[in-house]
Amino acid sequence: MLSLLSTAGDGIAATEIRTAAQQGTEPKFQSAGDGHVAGICIDIMRAVERLDSGLRFTGDQTWQPLPRIYSSLDRGVQDASCGLSRNPERERKYLFVGPALFTIRYHLVARIDDTAVVGNWDDLRRLEPDNVVLANRGFAGVGILEQAGVARIDAGAGDPKLNLQKLLAHRGRFFFHRTPGLKSLLERAGVASKVKILPAEMAASPLYFMVSRRLDPALAERLRAALQTLEKSGELERIAKSWE
Repeated sequence: MLSLLSTAGDGIAATEIRTAAQQGTEPKFQSAGDGHVAGICIDIMRAVERLDSGLRFTGDQTWQPLPRIYSSLDRGVQDASCGLSRNPERERKYLFVGPALFTIRYHLVARIDDTAVVGNWDDLRRLEPDNVVLANRGFAGVGILEQAGVARIDAGAGDPKLNLQKLLAHRGRFFFHRTPGLKSLLERAGVASKVKILPAEMAASPLYFMVSRRLDPALAERLRAALQTLEKSGELERIAKSWE
């Protein structure tokens, strides 16, 4: 489950925490444009390594979809995943370590000429039947919509850029997505002038480090302690704000 590797430059053996960069989660993980992966979680992992030089994250430069990350955690091929929300199913299968890393806030995106005013879930339900909400397949947003009693959800696409294309093609009235990272997503997708972010915050969700139940408890405790220190110092908040 664990392996030892040499810390570059000093020869000190470091304990490896195997992870991956989750696809479609900018700016939690996003391409730096030079072949490297950057983002909030990358910055948090590097901060943990600076605090505890005996820890080293590996695999954070390898993109994987969330279902594969789940499978890897289940099989003990990976040890941890950064930036996951709590829900009953995940709590049964995995462990959540340390304080919340940062909080994501969900908004609805509409076409630029849509006159709908949606300030809460009741407003959205009153728009039936013209209130289909597009959401990313396999992501926590789908569960949030279901828990809110939204009946007309289209989660057929797992790529947010594809959902924006579906929105512009009138295959849904709204797209449900989160900040930070929403504005930059619209710009990268080339639709910033064609859609708008509705101002109402529909939901908020704190994100955590989630680890395999196969992970050595002592290692999980070291990770927890480092994250706790980063929270108390204000470093977690600083990292998150730097990506807004």
